[in-house]
Amino acid sequence: MIVVLAGGVGAARFLSGLIEVVPQEEIVVVSNTGDDTLFHGLHVSPDVDIVLYTLAGLVDEERGWGLREDTFHCLQALGRLGRQTWFNLGDRDLATHIHRTALLEQRHSLSAATSSLAQALGVKVRVLPMSDERVETRLQTAQGELAFQEYLVHRGAQDAISGVRFEGAESARPAPGVLQAIRAAEGIVIAPSNPLISIGPILAVPGIRDALREARARTVAISPIVAGQALKGPLAKMLGELGMEVSALQVSRLYRDLAATLILDEADRDLAHAVTALGMRAAVTNTVMRGLAEKVALAHAALDALRPFDKLRTSVGSR
Repeated sequence: MIVVLAGGVGAARFLSGLIEVVPQEEIVVVSNTGDDTLFHGLHVSPDVDIVLYTLAGLVDEERGWGLREDTFHCLQALGRLGRQTWFNLGDRDLATHIHRTALLEQRHSLSAATSSLAQALGVKVRVLPMSDERVETRLQTAQGELAFQEYLVHRGAQDAISGVRFEGAESARPAPGVLQAIRAAEGIVIAPSNPLISIGPILAVPGIRDALREARARTVAISPIVAGQALKGPLAKMLGELGMEVSALQVSRLYRDLAATLILDEADRDLAHAVTALGMRAAVTNTVMRGLAEKVALAHAALDALRPFDKLRTSVGSR
Protein backbone atom coordinates (compact mmCIF):
# COMPACT_ATOMS: atom_id res chain seq x y z
CA MET A 1 0.00 0.00 0.00
CA ILE A 2 1.18 3.51 -0.88
CA VAL A 3 0.07 6.50 1.20
CA VAL A 4 0.15 9.97 -0.37
CA LEU A 5 -0.12 13.19 1.65
CA ALA A 6 -1.93 15.49 -0.72
CA GLY A 7 -3.04 19.06 -1.15
CA GLY A 8 -4.10 20.84 -4.31
CA VAL A 9 -3.07 20.76 -7.95
CA GLY A 10 0.46 19.35 -7.60
CA ALA A 11 -0.76 16.37 -5.62
CA ALA A 12 -3.63 15.72 -8.04
CA ARG A 13 -1.24 15.71 -10.99
CA PHE A 14 1.12 13.34 -9.22
CA LEU A 15 -1.75 11.00 -8.37
CA SER A 16 -2.90 10.88 -11.98
CA GLY A 17 0.50 9.41 -12.79
CA LEU A 18 0.62 7.12 -9.77
CA ILE A 19 -2.64 5.36 -10.68
CA GLU A 20 -1.02 4.37 -13.98
CA VAL A 21 1.70 2.56 -12.02
CA VAL A 22 -0.02 1.30 -8.86
CA PRO A 23 -3.56 -0.18 -8.72
CA GLN A 24 -6.01 2.32 -7.25
CA GLU A 25 -7.01 -0.14 -4.54
CA GLU A 26 -3.41 -0.04 -3.25
CA ILE A 27 -3.35 3.75 -2.76
CA VAL A 28 -4.52 5.78 0.23
CA VAL A 29 -4.65 9.57 0.00
CA VAL A 30 -4.58 11.71 3.15
CA SER A 31 -5.97 15.05 1.99
CA ASN A 32 -5.64 18.52 3.39
CA THR A 33 -8.92 19.99 4.62
CA GLY A 34 -7.52 23.21 6.10
CA ASP A 35 -8.84 24.97 2.97
CA ASP A 36 -12.42 23.83 3.62
CA THR A 37 -14.98 26.57 3.99
CA LEU A 38 -18.66 27.44 3.68
CA PHE A 39 -20.00 29.17 0.57
CA HIS A 40 -23.71 29.91 0.21
CA GLY A 41 -24.34 27.50 3.07
CA LEU A 42 -22.44 24.66 1.40
CA HIS A 43 -19.41 22.82 2.76
CA VAL A 44 -16.67 23.04 0.12
CA SER A 45 -13.52 20.87 0.34
CA PRO A 46 -11.30 22.17 -2.49
CA ASP A 47 -8.31 19.85 -2.01
CA VAL A 48 -10.43 16.74 -1.52
CA ASP A 49 -12.48 17.62 -4.59
CA ILE A 50 -9.57 18.21 -6.96
CA VAL A 51 -8.17 14.82 -5.97
CA LEU A 52 -11.53 13.11 -6.53
CA TYR A 53 -12.19 14.89 -9.82
CA THR A 54 -8.67 14.11 -11.07
CA LEU A 55 -8.85 10.43 -10.15
CA ALA A 56 -12.28 10.21 -11.80
CA GLY A 57 -10.91 11.76 -15.00
CA LEU A 58 -13.29 14.73 -14.71
CA VAL A 59 -11.05 17.62 -13.63
CA ASP A 60 -10.68 20.75 -15.73
CA GLU A 61 -6.93 20.51 -16.27
CA GLU A 62 -6.70 23.85 -18.05
CA ARG A 63 -8.11 25.74 -15.07
CA GLY A 64 -6.52 23.41 -12.54
CA TRP A 65 -9.77 23.11 -10.56
CA GLY A 66 -13.42 22.21 -10.98
CA LEU A 67 -15.10 19.98 -13.51
CA ARG A 68 -14.26 19.96 -17.19
CA GLU A 69 -16.84 21.80 -19.37
CA ASP A 70 -18.79 22.95 -16.31
CA THR A 71 -21.06 26.00 -16.56
CA PHE A 72 -21.66 28.80 -14.06
CA HIS A 73 -25.30 29.78 -14.51
CA CYS A 74 -26.12 29.42 -10.81
CA LEU A 75 -23.18 31.61 -9.81
CA GLN A 76 -24.24 34.25 -12.31
CA ALA A 77 -27.78 34.18 -10.92
CA LEU A 78 -26.44 34.54 -7.40
CA GLY A 79 -24.52 37.61 -8.55
CA ARG A 80 -27.71 39.17 -9.86
CA LEU A 81 -29.20 38.63 -6.43
CA GLY A 82 -26.34 40.50 -4.83
CA ARG A 83 -24.52 37.46 -3.51
CA GLN A 84 -20.73 37.17 -3.52
CA THR A 85 -19.36 35.36 -6.54
CA TRP A 86 -15.60 35.60 -6.07
CA PHE A 87 -15.30 31.86 -5.36
CA ASN A 88 -16.12 29.99 -8.57
CA LEU A 89 -18.57 27.15 -8.07
CA GLY A 90 -19.66 25.46 -11.27
CA ASP A 91 -23.16 24.12 -11.78
CA ARG A 92 -22.16 20.43 -11.72
CA ASP A 93 -19.59 21.14 -9.02
CA LEU A 94 -22.43 22.40 -6.84
CA ALA A 95 -23.91 18.89 -6.78
CA THR A 96 -20.80 17.67 -4.95
CA HIS A 97 -21.11 20.36 -2.30
CA ILE A 98 -24.86 19.90 -1.89
CA HIS A 99 -24.41 16.16 -1.39
CA ARG A 100 -21.55 16.61 1.08
CA THR A 101 -23.42 19.26 3.06
CA ALA A 102 -26.57 17.14 3.24
CA LEU A 103 -24.60 14.17 4.57
CA LEU A 104 -22.86 16.33 7.19
CA GLU A 105 -26.20 17.79 8.27
CA GLN A 106 -27.44 14.21 8.69
CA ARG A 107 -24.52 13.72 11.12
CA HIS A 108 -22.38 11.70 8.77
CA SER A 109 -18.66 12.37 9.19
CA LEU A 110 -16.53 14.16 6.60
CA SER A 111 -14.80 10.80 6.05
CA ALA A 112 -18.12 9.12 5.27
CA ALA A 113 -19.16 11.96 2.97
CA THR A 114 -15.83 11.73 1.12
CA SER A 115 -16.20 7.97 0.75
CA SER A 116 -19.73 8.44 -0.63
CA LEU A 117 -18.48 10.92 -3.23
CA ALA A 118 -15.58 8.67 -4.23
CA GLN A 119 -17.90 5.73 -4.73
CA ALA A 120 -20.32 7.80 -6.81
CA LEU A 121 -17.46 9.04 -9.01
CA GLY A 122 -16.02 5.55 -9.47
CA VAL A 123 -12.80 6.35 -7.61
CA LYS A 124 -11.21 3.25 -6.11
CA VAL A 125 -8.38 5.07 -4.35
CA ARG A 126 -9.19 5.44 -0.66
CA VAL A 127 -9.36 9.20 -0.07
CA LEU A 128 -9.28 10.23 3.59
CA PRO A 129 -9.63 13.76 4.95
CA MET A 130 -6.86 14.52 7.43
CA SER A 131 -9.49 14.95 10.16
CA ASP A 132 -13.24 14.85 10.59
CA GLU A 133 -12.96 17.88 12.88
CA ARG A 134 -12.78 21.43 11.57
CA VAL A 135 -9.24 22.73 11.08
CA GLU A 136 -8.99 26.13 9.40
CA THR A 137 -5.85 27.56 7.80
CA ARG A 138 -5.51 31.24 8.67
CA LEU A 139 -2.95 33.72 7.39
CA GLN A 140 -1.63 36.58 9.50
CA THR A 141 -1.31 39.82 7.50
CA ALA A 142 -1.08 43.58 8.08
CA GLN A 143 -4.81 43.72 7.23
CA GLY A 144 -5.56 41.23 9.99
CA GLU A 145 -5.98 37.48 10.00
CA LEU A 146 -7.47 36.07 6.82
CA ALA A 147 -9.14 32.74 6.11
CA PHE A 148 -7.23 30.88 3.43
CA GLN A 149 -9.75 31.24 0.60
CA GLU A 150 -10.18 34.93 1.40
CA TYR A 151 -6.40 35.34 1.16
CA LEU A 152 -5.84 33.21 -1.95
CA VAL A 153 -8.94 33.61 -4.10
CA HIS A 154 -10.68 36.80 -3.04
CA ARG A 155 -7.54 38.88 -2.47
CA GLY A 156 -5.33 37.06 -4.97
CA ALA A 157 -2.57 36.26 -2.44
CA GLN A 158 -1.48 39.91 -2.64
CA ASP A 159 -1.19 40.42 1.12
CA ALA A 160 2.19 39.83 2.71
CA ILE A 161 1.96 37.20 5.42
CA SER A 162 3.76 37.19 8.76
CA GLY A 163 2.51 33.84 10.02
CA VAL A 164 0.29 30.83 9.44
CA ARG A 165 -1.83 29.05 12.01
CA PHE A 166 -4.28 26.18 11.92
CA GLU A 167 -7.31 27.01 14.01
CA GLY A 168 -8.78 23.96 15.73
CA ALA A 169 -5.81 21.71 15.00
CA GLU A 170 -4.81 21.28 18.64
CA SER A 171 -8.13 19.61 19.47
CA ALA A 172 -8.58 17.72 16.19
CA ARG A 173 -8.03 14.00 15.73
CA PRO A 174 -6.81 12.17 12.65
CA ALA A 175 -9.70 10.83 10.60
CA PRO A 176 -10.40 7.10 11.00
CA GLY A 177 -7.84 5.09 9.08
CA VAL A 178 -5.21 7.82 8.70
CA LEU A 179 -2.75 6.65 11.34
CA GLN A 180 -3.38 3.01 10.51
CA ALA A 181 -2.60 3.64 6.84
CA ILE A 182 0.63 5.48 7.65
CA ARG A 183 1.78 2.71 9.97
CA ALA A 184 0.91 -0.07 7.52
CA ALA A 185 2.19 1.58 4.33
CA GLU A 186 5.03 0.04 2.35
CA GLY A 187 5.81 3.54 1.18
CA ILE A 188 4.66 7.11 1.87
CA VAL A 189 4.91 10.01 -0.57
CA ILE A 190 4.60 13.66 0.42
CA ALA A 191 3.26 15.06 -2.84
CA PRO A 192 4.66 18.22 -4.49
CA SER A 193 2.23 20.43 -2.61
CA ASN A 194 2.80 23.64 -0.65
CA PRO A 195 4.51 22.47 2.57
CA LEU A 196 3.17 25.47 4.51
CA ILE A 197 -0.54 25.51 3.69
CA SER A 198 -1.23 22.17 1.99
CA ILE A 199 0.91 19.69 3.93
CA GLY A 200 1.26 21.89 7.04
CA PRO A 201 -2.38 21.50 8.12
CA ILE A 202 -2.11 17.71 7.84
CA LEU A 203 1.00 17.70 10.03
CA ALA A 204 -0.70 19.98 12.56
CA VAL A 205 -3.29 17.33 13.45
CA PRO A 206 -2.00 15.66 16.63
CA GLY A 207 -0.54 12.21 16.00
CA ILE A 208 0.12 12.51 12.26
CA ARG A 209 3.59 14.08 12.46
CA ASP A 210 4.66 11.53 15.08
CA ALA A 211 3.41 8.65 12.93
CA LEU A 212 5.35 10.01 9.96
CA ARG A 213 8.51 10.39 12.01
CA GLU A 214 8.27 6.71 12.90
CA ALA A 215 7.82 5.91 9.20
CA ARG A 216 10.60 8.25 8.00
CA ALA A 217 12.65 5.48 6.39
CA ARG A 218 9.64 4.62 4.21
CA THR A 219 8.85 8.21 3.21
CA VAL A 220 9.86 10.28 0.20
CA ALA A 221 8.99 13.94 -0.37
CA ILE A 222 8.82 15.67 -3.76
CA SER A 223 9.93 19.29 -3.88
CA PRO A 224 7.33 21.75 -5.20
CA ILE A 225 10.11 24.31 -5.72
CA VAL A 226 12.11 24.13 -8.96
CA ALA A 227 15.02 26.47 -9.64
CA GLY A 228 13.85 28.88 -6.94
CA GLN A 229 10.29 29.07 -8.24
CA ALA A 230 7.03 27.46 -7.15
CA LEU A 231 5.43 25.32 -9.82
CA LYS A 232 1.96 26.45 -8.70
CA GLY A 233 0.49 28.89 -6.22
CA PRO A 234 1.98 31.38 -3.75
CA LEU A 235 4.61 29.14 -2.08
CA ALA A 236 7.66 31.13 -3.23
CA LYS A 237 6.09 34.39 -2.09
CA MET A 238 5.08 32.92 1.27
CA LEU A 239 8.51 31.45 1.99
CA GLY A 240 10.18 34.78 1.27
CA GLU A 241 7.75 36.74 3.44
CA LEU A 242 8.33 34.33 6.33
CA GLY A 243 12.09 34.83 6.06
CA MET A 244 12.84 31.46 4.50
CA GLU A 245 15.02 30.66 1.52
CA VAL A 246 13.03 30.04 -1.66
CA SER A 247 14.65 26.81 -2.74
CA ALA A 248 14.31 23.05 -2.80
CA LEU A 249 16.90 23.05 -0.01
CA GLN A 250 14.41 24.91 2.18
CA VAL A 251 11.85 22.21 1.41
CA SER A 252 14.34 19.63 2.68
CA ARG A 253 14.71 21.61 5.91
CA LEU A 254 10.94 21.50 6.40
CA TYR A 255 10.74 17.74 5.80
CA ARG A 256 14.06 16.44 7.13
CA ASP A 257 12.48 14.84 10.21
CA LEU A 258 9.67 13.23 8.20
CA ALA A 259 11.19 11.91 4.98
CA ALA A 260 14.37 9.96 4.32
CA THR A 261 14.49 11.10 0.68
CA LEU A 262 13.79 14.34 -1.17
CA ILE A 263 13.17 14.26 -4.91
CA LEU A 264 14.72 17.28 -6.65
CA ASP A 265 14.25 18.51 -10.17
CA GLU A 266 17.15 18.30 -12.62
CA ALA A 267 17.37 22.09 -12.41
CA ASP A 268 18.33 21.75 -8.73
CA ARG A 269 20.91 18.98 -9.15
CA ASP A 270 23.57 21.24 -7.61
CA LEU A 271 21.61 21.21 -4.31
CA ALA A 272 21.86 17.44 -3.89
CA HIS A 273 24.99 17.59 -1.74
CA ALA A 274 23.44 20.20 0.57
CA VAL A 275 20.32 18.04 0.95
CA THR A 276 22.50 15.05 1.80
CA ALA A 277 24.33 17.15 4.40
CA LEU A 278 20.98 17.64 6.16
CA GLY A 279 20.65 13.88 6.59
CA MET A 280 18.33 13.16 3.66
CA ARG A 281 18.96 11.19 0.52
CA ALA A 282 18.64 13.27 -2.66
CA ALA A 283 17.09 11.79 -5.79
CA VAL A 284 17.21 13.88 -8.97
CA THR A 285 14.72 13.62 -11.84
CA ASN A 286 12.32 15.74 -13.89
CA THR A 287 9.55 16.87 -11.54
CA VAL A 288 7.68 19.21 -13.91
CA MET A 289 4.51 17.35 -14.93
CA ARG A 290 3.44 18.83 -18.26
CA GLY A 291 1.70 15.70 -19.53
CA LEU A 292 0.81 12.15 -18.61
CA ALA A 293 4.23 10.79 -19.57
CA GLU A 294 5.95 13.12 -17.11
CA LYS A 295 3.41 12.30 -14.40
CA VAL A 296 3.99 8.56 -14.83
CA ALA A 297 7.77 9.04 -14.87
CA LEU A 298 7.63 10.99 -11.61
CA ALA A 299 5.49 8.27 -10.03
CA HIS A 300 8.10 5.69 -11.04
CA ALA A 301 10.84 7.92 -9.62
CA ALA A 302 9.00 8.19 -6.30
CA LEU A 303 8.60 4.42 -6.08
CA ASP A 304 12.26 3.93 -7.01
CA ALA A 305 13.24 6.29 -4.19
CA LEU A 306 11.37 4.25 -1.61
CA ARG A 307 13.24 1.48 0.17
CA PRO A 308 13.16 -1.45 0.24
CA PHE A 309 11.88 -1.14 -3.34
CA ASP A 310 11.99 -4.87 -4.06
CA LYS A 311 9.46 -5.50 -1.29
CA LEU A 312 7.37 -2.56 -2.50
CA ARG A 313 7.31 -3.78 -6.09
CA THR A 314 6.27 -7.26 -5.01
CA SER A 315 3.49 -5.85 -2.85
CA VAL A 316 1.84 -3.30 -5.14
CA GLY A 317 2.87 -4.60 -8.55
CA SER A 318 3.78 -2.55 -11.57
CA ARG A 319 1.88 -1.66 -14.73
